Amino acid sequence: MNRIKQAEEALKNAKKKINDRYRLGYHIMAPANWMNDPNGFAQYKGEYHAFYQCHPYDANWGPMHWGHVKSKDLVHWEHLPVALAPGDACDTNGCFSGSAVDNNGELTLIYTGHHYTDKEKDLFYQNQNIAVSTDGISFEKVGENPVIAKPPVDSAHHFRDPKVWRHNDTWYMVLGNSTKDNVGRVILYRSSDLLNWEYIGVLAQSDGSLGYMWECPDFFELDGKYILMISPQGIKSNGDLYNNLFQTGYLVGDYNYETNEFVHGSFTEMDNGHDFYAVQTLLDDKGRRIAIGWMDMWESNMPTKADGWCGALTLPREITLGDHNKILMNPVEELILLRDSEHIECTNQSISESYLIETKEDLLEVKAVFDLTNCSAQSVGLKIRGVNQEETVLTYHLEKQQLTLDCSKSGKVEDGVRSTMLETNKELSLRVFIDRSSIEIFANDGQTTMTSRIYPNEDRLGIELFAEKGDVQVKEITYWNLQDIWK
Repeated sequence: MNRIKQAEEALKNAKKKINDRYRLGYHIMAPANWMNDPNGFAQYKGEYHAFYQCHPYDANWGPMHWGHVKSKDLVHWEHLPVALAPGDACDTNGCFSGSAVDNNGELTLIYTGHHYTDKEKDLFYQNQNIAVSTDGISFEKVGENPVIAKPPVDSAHHFRDPKVWRHNDTWYMVLGNSTKDNVGRVILYRSSDLLNWEYIGVLAQSDGSLGYMWECPDFFELDGKYILMISPQGIKSNGDLYNNLFQTGYLVGDYNYETNEFVHGSFTEMDNGHDFYAVQTLLDDKGRRIAIGWMDMWESNMPTKADGWCGALTLPREITLGDHNKILMNPVEELILLRDSEHIECTNQSISESYLIETKEDLLEVKAVFDLTNCSAQSVGLKIRGVNQEETVLTYHLEKQQLTLDCSKSGKVEDGVRSTMLETNKELSLRVFIDRSSIEIFANDGQTTMTSRIYPNEDRLGIELFAEKGDVQVKEITYWNLQDIWK
């Protein structure tokens, strides 16, 4: 408890020194300093809880703690005290990622303990641990820790990020793992009591093309299919695919609990922007599968470090299964609660070059619908404009059927462009969320999502619709000013 109090005091002091120019208005952030992966995304006693990896003492990554927020509606979040601090025998150098479950009224955190044997050479071992709470605020590590002391004998030292769920009367756990030959995989355990775990075997493994380590696994049933979400490390870029340092994606297939046989298709990236990683899901009491991810990327430029903070989580997204086993992600319906004022700018208007909507607001939701049936333009899209040179540009190229996000003039000078295929013949529908230093794009009802951090220095001029080398009919352009939940 002393380490928790020290962490809280450090955050309180650091918060006073923050430069808030890029602080987000409606996303989950730590009060100050560093944060990364979402952890323990769960419902407990009627409220949503989200935990996250954080370092309370510095704006750079360091010994991992678990930060904590809760919400009644997935929109308005409240900071709670740090839930886990490292330094016990079971987690000497870090409380790494994990998950949370409601175990008969006890909120139980399952997490990885990190232990350096030689920090300079990045040599370490990892184990799995449990902490419990009856009030959802204060957590106590159990005396039985570690509940899984070491990985299977054919493993490398990568052994982390437990995701736990209950099927019938049995608990199951998937873990990110790597073989001794540096092949990424996910392994499976089961337990009757969350304390004593039996190793079942390998759930899925790379064929050699999917990296050396599969982080942050999540496994669940959706519309009769089983989904394995993973964040592989070490995939080589391929055209428009796999251009971030690490990826997050999924495998869809059929699973047999009796034989632990998971027959699945190929790996698909979940989000095609710059900043989406380590996704975690929950099944809520409305029957929705909701996902949230880290809205940053390892080794990317993070100018907010100089401001005394770093890292954020994405908006919560409802996941559904579309045609051809494609996962669709769309903002949860509760996000309409953020809307402060509505501006319907135009309906059924032809645009031949550009159409500018002036607004200085920096917390916006934009809906733009383009009719492509008789479109003569080669490309259409929208720009988030600064008053001078800055802009964030979203372009749909009709012939290539390619959607491109260009952030190179909004703080991502190097490697600022991402593109992805989006097949559409009749209509392009864009739902775009802009926060002070982020953009999240949902195209054609979640067929494609693109998430990136942006770092503009100019004041906002407005939203510009455009058509290049021809004209396009715009069915609708509406925008909403959004509330700042932290103020």
